[in-house]
Amino acid sequence: MSKHSPDADVAFIQALAELLNSNDLTELSVKREYGEDDSLEVRVVKQSNIVTTAVAAPAPVYAAPAAAAVGAAPAAAPAAAEDPAQHPGAITSPMVGTCYLAAEPGAQPFVAIGATVTEGQTVLIIEAMKTMNHIPATRAGTVKRILVSDGTPVEFGAPLMIIE
Repeated sequence: MSKHSPDADVAFIQALAELLNSNDLTELSVKREYGEDDSLEVRVVKQSNIVTTAVAAPAPVYAAPAAAAVGAAPAAAPAAAEDPAQHPGAITSPMVGTCYLAAEPGAQPFVAIGATVTEGQTVLIIEAMKTMNHIPATRAGTVKRILVSDGTPVEFGAPLMIIE
């Protein structure tokens, strides 16, 4: 570190952090030379979990009724019941993209809650890199829950639908 005042170095680092925030930057790296053997290297990084927040938000809405139905179960059981991706009939996203419930805007959705589906039947579409990928039902049964809205972004492994 620098042989100069630590307070001056702290003020310099705080100024860099403010510069990072005020200019919507995610990373800033600076080397400050004081003399021949005297320098300060600083790297300031701002981390963000935007995608995680967007995907995690719907999960509690759908999980609340399942947790209430469990009642007086042990503490570990409600945590497992709250995660729709752990449900044996869950269809999860095989890719990152935008989810569509119908073939085109204004068309009837592929399935609705209560609909009976066969294994391999298209239940929704995920658009990735301008390609429409048909997502099939992984099992035959009845659609119990649809966990995504039309036109929403999804991550790999995100629960999309529950079929029982």
